[in-house]
Amino acid sequence: MSGLLITALEGIPEVTSGDDLADLIGSALTRSPEGIQDGDILVVTSKIVSKAEGRHVAAVDREAAITAETVRLVASRPYPGGLTRIVENRQGLVLAAAGVDNSNTPEGTVLLLPLDPDASARQLCSDLRLRFGVRIAVILSDTLGRPWREGQTDAAIGAAGVRVLEDYRGTHDPYGNLLLASAAAVADEIAGAADLVKGKSKGCPVALVRGLSHLVVDDLDSAAGRARSLVRPADKDMFRLGSDEAYSNGYKDGQRAASSCQ
Repeated sequence: MSGLLITALEGIPEVTSGDDLADLIGSALTRSPEGIQDGDILVVTSKIVSKAEGRHVAAVDREAAITAETVRLVASRPYPGGLTRIVENRQGLVLAAAGVDNSNTPEGTVLLLPLDPDASARQLCSDLRLRFGVRIAVILSDTLGRPWREGQTDAAIGAAGVRVLEDYRGTHDPYGNLLLASAAAVADEIAGAADLVKGKSKGCPVALVRGLSHLVVDDLDSAAGRARSLVRPADKDMFRLGSDEAYSNGYKDGQRAASSCQ
């Protein structure tokens, strides 16, 4: 009988700069009743990876830190006392505040996302595979908002050893219809499901996912196993800018065109 088991991994202490995450997670797995098996997937909150990698920066002004991490403004909207900015950050992710976090971090500092989430996932996965001698996968998760939908959910921002997309294009449904656009973002689905057991304030930054071994792959360097491949290319992005930004750009283009005709 098939099924899916997701459990929070307990016993991981507060992570600080320079900590060996593979050792901390590996020791917790050894102590856990579930242990670790071939085909398991570990979903790791990106915040503890950032902490281990020393991604704290002094920033009394969080807005300045957001600006420093921003590559492109996607949309902005004022609210009483501030400005919400949806931006593309250095990692190619589109999210609020460039992923800059000032929660659960020392006063006067903010926490940035891992410099290269896929590389961080790959190193962690490699170290744990070596320690336990089993084929596992690692997903780094972070909380993202969603266009057209209220609330937030966790999504994959880094991955290794797992197919991040389950591509059904070219196959047929039970009625014989050819599927032309169906590709499930399974890494995001796994990250969201894992957050249900990790929670936001339970102190359990890692979840063990068992029952999806068909998604786990041998190659840690495959492009198909990188969360970066989930980012939609610019030429295929139908909603690249917020409405205000698109209007502003169009107005400026129109002004330039009018000036060139004079």
